[in-house]
Amino acid sequence: MKVSRREFLETSATAAAVAGTARSAEAAKEPKDGPRAEGFSPLPITGNTGFETLAGSGVSDEMAKAVAEVPRGQLVCWGLPFEVGRPVLLRSEAVTETIPAVKLEWLVFLHTTDAEAQEQDEHGFHTSRRGQGFLGEAVADYVIVFADGTEARERIRRRHHVGMFQRHWGENCFQAVPHSKPHSVQPVHESVRLDEKSSSWGRGETRVTAADQAPWMNWLWAWKNPYPDKEIVALRFEPRAGTTIISGVSGGVASSQPLRWEPRRKAILRLPEGTKFDSTLREDGLLAQVQLDMGQVISAEPLMLYPRESWADTYNNKPPETSEDEVLVEYTAHPDARFHLADGQSVPVSELVAGGSAGPLASVASATQRVTVRVVEQETGKPVPVKLHVHGEAGEYLAPVDRHRRPNSSWFEDYCAEFQHQGTHRCVYMPGETVIKLPQGRVYFEISKGFEIKPIRKVEEVDPETTEILFTLEKVLPWRERGWVTADTHVHFLSPSTAGLEGSAEGVNVVNLLASQWGELMTNVGDFDGKTTFGSRESGGDGEWLVRVGTENRQHVLGHMSLLGYRGNVIAPMCTGGPNEAAIGDPIEVLLMEWAEQCRKQGGLVVLPHFPNPRCENAADLITGAIDAIEMTSWGSLYDGIDPYTLADYYRYLNCGYFVAAVGGTDKMSASTAVGTVRTYARIDDQREFTYESWLEAVKAGRTFVTYGPLLEFSVEGQPAGTRMELPSGEGTLDVEWEVSSVTVPMTRIELVVNGEIRESRALSSDSDSGHWSFKATESCWLALLVRGHYDDRPEMIAAHSSPVMVRVEGSDFFSAPDALVTLDQIEGALAYLDTVGTRAEDAVYKRMRLKLTSAYGTLHRELHQRGHFHEHSPVTDHDEHHG
Repeated sequence: MKVSRREFLETSATAAAVAGTARSAEAAKEPKDGPRAEGFSPLPITGNTGFETLAGSGVSDEMAKAVAEVPRGQLVCWGLPFEVGRPVLLRSEAVTETIPAVKLEWLVFLHTTDAEAQEQDEHGFHTSRRGQGFLGEAVADYVIVFADGTEARERIRRRHHVGMFQRHWGENCFQAVPHSKPHSVQPVHESVRLDEKSSSWGRGETRVTAADQAPWMNWLWAWKNPYPDKEIVALRFEPRAGTTIISGVSGGVASSQPLRWEPRRKAILRLPEGTKFDSTLREDGLLAQVQLDMGQVISAEPLMLYPRESWADTYNNKPPETSEDEVLVEYTAHPDARFHLADGQSVPVSELVAGGSAGPLASVASATQRVTVRVVEQETGKPVPVKLHVHGEAGEYLAPVDRHRRPNSSWFEDYCAEFQHQGTHRCVYMPGETVIKLPQGRVYFEISKGFEIKPIRKVEEVDPETTEILFTLEKVLPWRERGWVTADTHVHFLSPSTAGLEGSAEGVNVVNLLASQWGELMTNVGDFDGKTTFGSRESGGDGEWLVRVGTENRQHVLGHMSLLGYRGNVIAPMCTGGPNEAAIGDPIEVLLMEWAEQCRKQGGLVVLPHFPNPRCENAADLITGAIDAIEMTSWGSLYDGIDPYTLADYYRYLNCGYFVAAVGGTDKMSASTAVGTVRTYARIDDQREFTYESWLEAVKAGRTFVTYGPLLEFSVEGQPAGTRMELPSGEGTLDVEWEVSSVTVPMTRIELVVNGEIRESRALSSDSDSGHWSFKATESCWLALLVRGHYDDRPEMIAAHSSPVMVRVEGSDFFSAPDALVTLDQIEGALAYLDTVGTRAEDAVYKRMRLKLTSAYGTLHRELHQRGHFHEHSPVTDHDEHHG
């Protein structure tokens, strides 16, 4: 039966109204992201499989595990209604869905694809030029069948029309949107009731509530703990690649005032065999497994198992193991209090005093000895900032009196100068001297300051006479004396002074603190003045440890850009185009390349952060020369090393002759990341004094390497990284010399990378080595050095990588057609996003931006055609030359 659009909608609306009552009880369980639009109704899809059988139908293990989370039933996504029952599984055969004849103006598909694994070569480099999201791969044809027999066919391509069911951050679609539309969220202080049973953000971070803000308070003699249009007749889905899814009074006795608790103490609780620790706090602030009557458990967490006898021989920053059956309990209690355990046992607190134990509980020595800890440099005896970790015999973390006993590593929840590695190894940054309350007995210290000073792991015996402990740092590697300075190009959320302390303590000469926007939140904008380099002699510092506030300017799909050291007014808007970077409704009003142009006009340095993602407009920016450097990012990890995916994309641009320096930045946003975990080493010109400006010049020149620990020096024909050399035609032999050293990550292998391939490789001594190679250059090439390394209990990683030396051989050009084609694909994606789902600013702005992207596209496109490389286009960039 044929129906008109109005009849179709009216019928659907009536059916929905009838079904509404029957489904009211379960409606709350079905995802709805807002009200349903009147202009759309769901089309009936019968499907060819069920979600309950999808896991056994050959999909990936990851998809099989995620099936339980599939939104089902009557959904509203971006205001459009969908009925999700049985899905279409599209893999090897076409599937046709017959639908009631209906006239519609639009069809909207709710679909996804299975995940696809990235292939890697023997060196661990990613071989796919299409990236993690398989950019532009055709997964299916969707064919719309009309009543008169005609058909309309649409090629469905990854990152244009569809994405994977799980995606890597930054792998966005250009012509499609996620099924849930963005929405506002309240700050915690607006969304939480301020009463005796709840606490707001800020209050929550205190980890304490005194129940003194309730609208009604009862005062007792005992403290009480406070407790989301042609008619269409069928749809045919034809697979092309991969898998697609379309779818109240108490009395008693006490030895002293019953409301007065004693200073906090710690004890170790051994859990019953087979029992796991439950860290969940109830609404009343109590734990299920251990409670106190006349006192309170302050905290409980798995016991940290650090090595004891071998502590001094283990490596810096190595996190502890965590016990599966022992819990460190911190508490405060009345002397008559008793612990109450989940199995019914009760243990008197009094039996745990002075090293005692009772049942499954054993006391931990109290930290009451006030000790000054000082760290000085060997050469001058001057106190210097360092990163410090201290724990006691039971593995309990011991913090300075002005630092958190339990650091918070969550985003924007800790403003103290601290570092918490992998959630367990806790450290603080101290300015050369601090005071800590220590227990008597053996106390374990770890002290470090960057990659040139030997870290200290040492055990000290504390007795009643101990009032001061002195440590002396030994400078081992002379890279700073050779003109090298260190930098982190990407830090957020610290104050300039805290950034200076953490940078100095980590041996980072330059910390680039980046203001930015996160939806409706602006950060560090008050610290930007476009002129001050904190720590410079001009600002009253010693000129060795510098902090400069720049900006990270961002667009969720087009990409991110770090603008460092520019002068004058802030380059705004800092973010554009809507969430997750800008605010909802913000249009796309500026391109990354326009931000870059402005930064350079204001004397700054342009870096593509956490390269290559978001992988979109950066292609246009690199080929137009708008970028000074690409950033290799740690994401907080000390052990993963430089991402081969980053290098794979970096190499593609170098292969086409687009030189940019390599830099390292952490993207630090919490205490879970240390400043300079991965860092930039840049060599200042011999004739220049170290200043922020001379550092900028060194990076722009490409005299850099990126490292997780190993330090290197590298030259080709005596010329350093960043050099552009010219050779006459014919075969030329290049002499490559190198030196590497490390006092942190043990080195294992050094490799010479030429045009993205390993040409030379040999094993290294773990701490220091040097050598040279001879390389015959028959065509234009770039050369870079790569160092691998690892700790004994960790897998090998790429621990350091230099910027390249570019060697142009007469009669030979830098060009790689496959790499250029993928670059072109990315620019097509940027144009597609701008033309389709991206929120538009006024027409003049849209045209200006599109003209700039088209110009970049045309530059590379013409070169491809001039070289005889013809290729497919997306509809937005197709042209007659391809249809002869």
